[in-house]
Amino acid sequence: MAIAAAGGGGGGRFLARIVDSSEPSSSAAKSSASGPSMASRLCFHFPTRRYQSPCSLSMNGCEGDPAAPIGTTETRTFPAVATPGLAVDRLGSAVASLKARPSPGSGSGIIRLQVPIHEKVEAIDWLHSQRQLLPRCFFSGRNAGGNSDCFLEPSPVVGGNGNGNGNGNGRLGRRAEHRLVSVAGVGSAVFFRRIRPFSYEDWLSIKRFLSTSCPFIRAYGAIRFDARSNVSPEWEAFGSFYFIVPQVEFDELEESSMLAATIAWDDALSWTWERAINSLEATINQVSSLVMKLRKQVPKAFILSNNHVPGKNYWDLAVKRALQMINGDDSALIKVVLARSSRFLTATDIDPITWLACLQIEGENAYQFCLQPPNAPAFIGNTPEQLFHRTWLSISSEALAGTRARGESVASDLQIELDLLSSPKDHLEFTIVRESIRRKLETVCSGVVVEPRKAIRKLSRVQHLHAVLAGTLKSEDDERYLTEECMLDL
Repeated sequence: MAIAAAGGGGGGRFLARIVDSSEPSSSAAKSSASGPSMASRLCFHFPTRRYQSPCSLSMNGCEGDPAAPIGTTETRTFPAVATPGLAVDRLGSAVASLKARPSPGSGSGIIRLQVPIHEKVEAIDWLHSQRQLLPRCFFSGRNAGGNSDCFLEPSPVVGGNGNGNGNGNGRLGRRAEHRLVSVAGVGSAVFFRRIRPFSYEDWLSIKRFLSTSCPFIRAYGAIRFDARSNVSPEWEAFGSFYFIVPQVEFDELEESSMLAATIAWDDALSWTWERAINSLEATINQVSSLVMKLRKQVPKAFILSNNHVPGKNYWDLAVKRALQMINGDDSALIKVVLARSSRFLTATDIDPITWLACLQIEGENAYQFCLQPPNAPAFIGNTPEQLFHRTWLSISSEALAGTRARGESVASDLQIELDLLSSPKDHLEFTIVRESIRRKLETVCSGVVVEPRKAIRKLSRVQHLHAVLAGTLKSEDDERYLTEECMLDL
């Protein structure tokens, strides 16, 4: 897989950094490497002068007591409206009404206000229209053969208990046309970030603000692969992990949309109801009611310079050293993924959301994401891999390894597929990944089923060996273990 990063300063120049994870080639029997050869994750740095209207800062949920229960958890669903602009007006009125009332009696809480929208609007178009608001996030599910691989089930359908005043309980339905496709968010009702490695207490701190009674209050973010390694400057703002519950969230459904606002407060963190409602009101006032259709065309930019680290000579030495370590008599290594960084300086800025929209065209069978903290670069990506998916105690994961290009014709594509399926080297690499995931699932699951054990997953430009692993967790708390352990296999 590939990771890209970009950043910049003044003068209208743009700095992009791309990190490629590639496969060292060798005939050694024990050697193996993982990851698609196509660049599938991208991260960009942008001149901060372009984002001069950051949303108000909120509280860091990691600084609270993870064992202290949240006093108020609630979802309020309002009557559906025709357009995003009307939804903004409705939420603005709802926030103003909350502000005029006495504060809730509890010292902590989280409330989501949501307005269904009849019109189907793409979440990425909405996010691109909010050009000046940070932090921001975007997540999109896969779409294979026209079937959306939604990352949240079920999706919101207004229940029968709403009275038109936003006092409905936000009951959920499972109608296919209301399934969640993509999510975009700006601002943070609460964020979670630390420099030290992600811990069980941090996991509990995030879960503290989430509830099965309000399943659409969600936290979006990312965790570093190795929080103990040195951090390059472009990643400092992310800490070892960074998650947010957006203040304003736009949900793209299969046949409609939804706009939501979330307010979170905790007196113990000096983030009172009054501070939280004022912050949300300030963000709502900055949200654009007009959503323009984004042109999904690759932006043209003149490259002033580029730099690759390591260069070819050092890369070749790294490959040889990795193979020597793998083939050592007493080596515990069986698989190594190497990476290099490429930096590009362009004459003009490149908008990360525009770039991400272009990736969507090529990556229908992949996840797209964007995460950008305040005063930080944007981390965007396009990856076919799923860490795991959990519904209650049912959990599934995927093994994806071994890579070939797609053929120029149906016949050549089939021949490449057969070559991949019969390749001893790729079979070894794939088996290492699949069995590692299986062992980790077996430590926390009552049983693990692998089906299919080895198949082909075809993407627009490449194809991979693929397997699906499913099991039943012994405890919901084991999810945190898998979050840390399964990342090592990606």
